[in-house]
Amino acid sequence: MKVEEDDLQPAVIGALGIAGLFALILLQVPIGFAMMTVGVVGFALEGGGWMPAFSFLAQEPSYVLSSTDLAAVPLFLLMGVFASMAGFSEDVYRAAAAFIGHRRGGLAYATISGSAAFGAICGSSTATAATFGKVALPQMLARGYSPAFSTGVIAAGGTLKSLIPPSLVMIIYCVVAKTFILDMFVAAIVPALITIAFNLVAIAIVVRLRPQIAPVSARLPWKERLDAAWRAAPSLALLIGVFLGIYSGVFTVNEAASAAAILALLFALARRRLTWEGLVRGMYEAGSVTAMLYLILMAAPIFTYFINLAHVPDALVHWIDGHHFPPLGVIFTLTAVYILLGTFFEEMSSILITLPLILPIIVNLGYDPLWWGVICLIQVEMALIHPPMGIIVFLLHAIAPKISMGTIYRGVVPFLLADFAVLIILILLPGIVLWLPHALVH
Repeated sequence: MKVEEDDLQPAVIGALGIAGLFALILLQVPIGFAMMTVGVVGFALEGGGWMPAFSFLAQEPSYVLSSTDLAAVPLFLLMGVFASMAGFSEDVYRAAAAFIGHRRGGLAYATISGSAAFGAICGSSTATAATFGKVALPQMLARGYSPAFSTGVIAAGGTLKSLIPPSLVMIIYCVVAKTFILDMFVAAIVPALITIAFNLVAIAIVVRLRPQIAPVSARLPWKERLDAAWRAAPSLALLIGVFLGIYSGVFTVNEAASAAAILALLFALARRRLTWEGLVRGMYEAGSVTAMLYLILMAAPIFTYFINLAHVPDALVHWIDGHHFPPLGVIFTLTAVYILLGTFFEEMSSILITLPLILPIIVNLGYDPLWWGVICLIQVEMALIHPPMGIIVFLLHAIAPKISMGTIYRGVVPFLLADFAVLIILILLPGIVLWLPHALVH
């Protein structure tokens, strides 16, 4: 009985803190400020006192601002801004469409392929979806593709971003989980390829069952195909350079991000696509996202410290151990929670709010933090197109208001099923995620 009473107190304290956090978020307090408030108040009430709590609040930002790992965040965001200005997204899509657009569902294949390639040099899933919503959607609709299928493909392409290294969400996860960024990049390669393959298979199945939703286009002559490929060469060279530089050890992650940002800027200048107005707008957007991320990252350790001080993770671990829940049952339950939570929060917030509570459970069950990072990324990306919210679905509806939300949700169903299949495979076979990092180490 004594153990149950000991476990009850931290559980209650943690529950009150988490309830307070969600209450502040529902009152539209920015998530970073909400986490700071709960963390400081909880720290003080736990017995630390107000002065130590405020002292901790003053010290923590200096650690975040001095983190060299986080320096890659604004650099990759700048790379995405300059790559968009240089027109890389249009180039990649048109090259893919030129070679496979004449096949049944060819523009859909081109959209997934282009989204994956552009996602590797862009800073966010929503930005990738928005870009292809403007580039690919008009062409797909003009060639007779159904609105549901077209928007579903674009939404699915947008969700690939966080799983394709280099990824900002991966970097943030590694900083909070204290794992090596390069190991995470390597671990994500095979799951990313599997996810892309399953999305392409979903397209093949849908267009075979319902060929009328994706009419066949005329085959382009080889001259036009080669012209499109030449136009896309700089973006592909940038992508390949970043990958080879990081994985060969020539560049660190920060150096690769710096070099890629400079090269993307030079391409934008060479193509005369860079304007003062566009530069200011792009810098403002990159700065705003960076400031938001840094604020959340400053708040996350304060909130985590309060949660750990209350022994909430320990209480959860003991509670799960005491009830002898099967590990796979716990994992699938957490998957449902993440997908539900992710429909209301963007991916970064979902991870940072839950990681202090969930990661100790994952480690105690015997799973690798790298494996959980990949699983976590897939979960939060699925949530971006999952009912009842789905941020990317709202985004595409804003881009094409004549296409109803219900139509877009119908379009994403095959791709949600494909992602669920990938998720189940990776949960049941963790070695798929871990074999490549382990092979490179040994």
